[in-house]
Amino acid sequence: MSKTEIRTSNAPAPVAAFSQGVRKGNVLQVAGQVAFDPATGAIVGETVAEQTKQALANVVAVLEAAGASLEDVLMLRVYLTDTAHFGEMNEAYGQVVTAQPFPARTTVYVGLPEGLLVEIDALAVVGD
Repeated sequence: MSKTEIRTSNAPAPVAAFSQGVRKGNVLQVAGQVAFDPATGAIVGETVAEQTKQALANVVAVLEAAGASLEDVLMLRVYLTDTAHFGEMNEAYGQVVTAQPFPARTTVYVGLPEGLLVEIDALAVVGD
């Protein structure tokens, strides 16, 4: 079983040697997505809420390019730059991730390039 790269113009192009997503069999891994506008490459939003919604929109775009949706996601990992942003991120996240049962989620705190406040990746099973 070979790996298949998932690529879409509806999510930001990778800035290094990695794919937006990779599928092997029915397992799909979406690379960490940040709040870049896919068309311009500019950061969308100055708040954690705005950036969370854009990062999730980018995750959804990669999922859709692979024939999946948020309903196929088993796990979302959220990377925040500041522990004080958890509540605001969680509220924005809850406005986008609404289908139950909810995916499992882990939130960790990291350093990201200047201006970026959140990054989100996803693990999905497609067509079980």
